[in-house]
Amino acid sequence: MSQNKATRKYHAAVWDEPVISQMGSAGRRGLVFRGASQEICDQVGSAQKLVPEDMLRKDSPSLPELSEQEVQRHYLHLSQETLGMIGMSLFGTCTMKYNPRLNEVVAARPEVAETHPLQDETTLQGTLELIHNFDLILRELSGMDNFVFQAGGGAHAAYTHCCVTRAYHASRGDLERRNEIITSIQAHPCNPATAAAAGFDVITLPLGDNGYPSLDALREAVSDRTAALLINNPDDMGIYNPEIVEWVKIVHEAGGLCFYDHANFNGVMGKIRARELGFDACMYMLHKTFGAPKGGGGPAVGAYGCSAELAPFLPSPVVTHSQGVYQLDYDRPKTIGRIREFWGNVPQVIKAYSWARAMGATGIEEAAEISVLANNYMESRLLKIRGVTKSHPDINGPRMEMTRYSIEKVTEETGITVDDLSNRMVDFGIDAPWLAHHPWLVPQPFTPEAGENYSTEDIDYWIDVVEEVIREAYETPEVVKTAPHRQAIAQIHSGPLDDPEKWAMTWRAYKRKRLTE
Repeated sequence: MSQNKATRKYHAAVWDEPVISQMGSAGRRGLVFRGASQEICDQVGSAQKLVPEDMLRKDSPSLPELSEQEVQRHYLHLSQETLGMIGMSLFGTCTMKYNPRLNEVVAARPEVAETHPLQDETTLQGTLELIHNFDLILRELSGMDNFVFQAGGGAHAAYTHCCVTRAYHASRGDLERRNEIITSIQAHPCNPATAAAAGFDVITLPLGDNGYPSLDALREAVSDRTAALLINNPDDMGIYNPEIVEWVKIVHEAGGLCFYDHANFNGVMGKIRARELGFDACMYMLHKTFGAPKGGGGPAVGAYGCSAELAPFLPSPVVTHSQGVYQLDYDRPKTIGRIREFWGNVPQVIKAYSWARAMGATGIEEAAEISVLANNYMESRLLKIRGVTKSHPDINGPRMEMTRYSIEKVTEETGITVDDLSNRMVDFGIDAPWLAHHPWLVPQPFTPEAGENYSTEDIDYWIDVVEEVIREAYETPEVVKTAPHRQAIAQIHSGPLDDPEKWAMTWRAYKRKRLTE
């Protein structure tokens, strides 16, 4: 298989690693625990008596029996296979940032890691101070009057706003009538999904010729039934709607609220303030814009901020500050209630706070400028590659922090799809590109986002890989079609994932369904 000199030699680590329950041998131990002391036994009694009899196991669990060294080696091998691509991740709409190690150290300090939210708040003053201070930073960036951090991600923050919207209109005796939320087909799918989950009817506006819905389409959708507008700006194509102030005005005149989904904030950090544009609420994702780590369903945080008018409806508790003392305010008669346990993912908030303090106002603005510059540099090179086009090519003016591209022409001429492109790109030691949310408004799309972290050399390499794979698509399409070739695994076949007879979420199920074949 030929490889262009511009692309580096790469091959992921490959280990013939069995399922851990198939490893080890009977009696092998990594750590032997002592029994409870007699003093504890005298106070607590038998541990078995603490468990209802009908819940007690009849047989010992079939756990793997390995030494500590074997366990460490096993998971090291798995990490080498799954994390072998320590390279670039230009994952559009997600703003993949470097997470400074210092922030991890700060969050791991015992003052953070060894505290518990059920402690008396007088013993948590430092933690509450950090949360409050970050609230103030986001107020400065957005113009909003209050932020909370309970939401476990962007979709959760959008749902929070839908709940706040419902409570707001209910307090005015208007909820029964105001049952519609307006969004755009190019908005993140969480906007219509959370609106529907909160009990609203969803009106989805189509895109106009300029890449965003027209004012006329909005005016037709708005009525006395409008509860709120949920919108991204810039959207997932990197297009900024310059008419957004007029949008907000139209919705407000109809009595609705306006929510700014700031998922794509990276290109406008320090440049625009949601409240000054007229919005009633907004959200940021700390695991995107603010340098905190990502993780599916894990460490994500959706920071939700709103105007003083909506603040009474915020989920409780809210961190407040008065006369040098930080408190958790639970006395909120109009609150929508809890949306998550305790106050959210505090270590992530602290990491984001550390990032924001290190950057400062000037650094945050500069990061936005570099992000936009990097994207437009990338665009200038990508559009020179055979068969690559961009969404709404007739729109004049630069895109923001990302642009959506298409290889529809490549697919028509070679049969190679954007999925094939993604599979082959990982053979060069980089992450596959983000494509697009469904429905694909642009055929065969991909949406890279360089952000401010990657060097010109990194961006050039990423583009070189795209160019190389498209060259292969025309010259040796079978190589692309059967990729990846340099990874720990080949193409994933969805058959077992789609077949309930093959699903195995436990070792017991695995033995029954897989090892008996």
